[in-house]
Amino acid sequence: MARMRVRLTFPPSLIQEPIVYRLVKDFDIVINIRRAEVTADYGWMALELEASEPTLERGVAWLKERGVQVDPIEHDVIIP
Repeated sequence: MARMRVRLTFPPSLIQEPIVYRLVKDFDIVINIRRAEVTADYGWMALELEASEPTLERGVAWLKERGVQVDPIEHDVIIP
């Protein structure tokens, strides 16, 4: 199993969508929500993702296709 830490930033059009649920259900990725802030027009989440490397790659690609900004986190620092 591989582990990845990411920050997801959601555009306003995706705030009401069950993005994290789909990530878990469709890709079988185990998530741990470390931090999050969601308002009516903006949202972000810091997550730990755990799955096989190919599954993580597919899940991250799907997030990006949906319009979610995905930034890796290393040692509590977001890498641009």
